[in-house]
Amino acid sequence: MTDNIQLPLYTDQIKELLPHRYPFLLIDRVTDIELGRSVQGYKNVTINEEYFNGHFPEHPVMPGMLILEAMAQVSGILGFLTSGKRPADGHIYLFVGADNTRFKRQVIPGDCLTLYSEFVTSKRHIHKFSCRAMVGNELAASADILVAEQVI
Repeated sequence: MTDNIQLPLYTDQIKELLPHRYPFLLIDRVTDIELGRSVQGYKNVTINEEYFNGHFPEHPVMPGMLILEAMAQVSGILGFLTSGKRPADGHIYLFVGADNTRFKRQVIPGDCLTLYSEFVTSKRHIHKFSCRAMVGNELAASADILVAEQVI
């Protein structure tokens, strides 16, 4: 169920939902969403990513913190679409924590990192999402992501 959301969402539409911009926008496309429940999107990992210049030049590996950030960004898309709020209206989600974080597989250039986020709970303005990052059928990372909704 998408409640009149035309899928997939492309970069221009994603940029309306997230305040991030290149090189820190880590979602290339949103492929599925069920408002208030779950979202799926992906990041195509290319050798042209700036962080590969230093992490690591001879053996490029996507930094784990950026995988966490990508999971937080896809969670933010779910939150913004569910609430109807937008950064342009002065709303923002700030990444405030990650619990049960696990990294299981390296993410390297050429991988398509598929991101899944499921809404778990909300208390006051803190929202919790259960997230997974997959490469094909392999789990690359998982975490429970916490974001704080703020008015800026």
